[in-house]
Amino acid sequence: MLSFLALLVLIVFLALLYNFLNGANDSANAIATVIATKALTPLKALALASVFNLAGAFVVTAVARTIGKGIVSLPDLEPEIAFMVLIGGLLGAIIWTAICTWLGIPISVTHSLVGGLLGAGLLAGGFEVIQWTVLTNKVFIAIALGPFIGFAAGAFIFIVTNWVLHFFFKKTPTPATERVFKKLQIISSSFMAFSHGMNDTQNAMGVITAALVVGGYIPFFYVLWWVKLMCGSVMALGTFLLGWRVIKTVGWRLAKLEPKHGFSAETGAGLAITGVSLIGMPVSTTHVLASAVVGGTFFQSLRRIRWSEVGRMVTAWVITIPLSAVFGGVVYFVAVRVLIC
Repeated sequence: MLSFLALLVLIVFLALLYNFLNGANDSANAIATVIATKALTPLKALALASVFNLAGAFVVTAVARTIGKGIVSLPDLEPEIAFMVLIGGLLGAIIWTAICTWLGIPISVTHSLVGGLLGAGLLAGGFEVIQWTVLTNKVFIAIALGPFIGFAAGAFIFIVTNWVLHFFFKKTPTPATERVFKKLQIISSSFMAFSHGMNDTQNAMGVITAALVVGGYIPFFYVLWWVKLMCGSVMALGTFLLGWRVIKTVGWRLAKLEPKHGFSAETGAGLAITGVSLIGMPVSTTHVLASAVVGGTFFQSLRRIRWSEVGRMVTAWVITIPLSAVFGGVVYFVAVRVLIC
């Protein structure tokens, strides 16, 4: 059997790989619209999103506590088994995220990890070790409400934006107003990247911190500064290097966007994600942003929305937790026999 230190190193490596893929898949959340509307060049947009992803990682840790302490009750398991649950949960999420990123499907990487931990936890200790109250009050509510919050926020900001345009200009927006919105999109995409770092970066932080507690390396659950730095940096790197397939889906295939649509979607989604991050809800930033893109165009013209792409994404969202749970359970089963037996 591997030592606790070796298992901890393995979990840290897998958590960082998970966060790298998180940045690769969810990079579309912050920069797809700003690239699609040509407010920024791709390289500048990627660099901007990477910086603000990293900055967001240092703000709060409420989501990290939900992931690390609220899915599976690790103290109820033997330390070796608890380590295997974390390994199974991470690899289950990594497998599903890698598949969807390759196919260009924007999914909830957060819910992939939740599913992976659920599958591994159920095999390890049955229903008794699953924190059903936390799942119901935070995770499942976030799954159900995330798309509606994103849609409503995007639609609301777009309606307000349109009202301001018509109130001040009394006519169809001119090229000058389009240029203004391109400038505003730089701010809104930065805000979206920052809120993304606040929420999604914490997933890996929660797993690494849980492993440190299980191994006895820290006395209680608190996120160390170097954990924040590593997780934020790796997610920023994933944002910068990969994710173009997903960017194309959100920026071009989902809806026909103008700068005012991009500004509305990013601002609405950023506000929604910031709010839920502060109360520790691991919301899907992908769900929120993609729904905000639809909401930001819905009340102008339904023809702007490509409903086939919406259906493709919804299908992926629905099957994410079940399939990740299967992957997580299978990995746990194999890991127990390879690393313990």
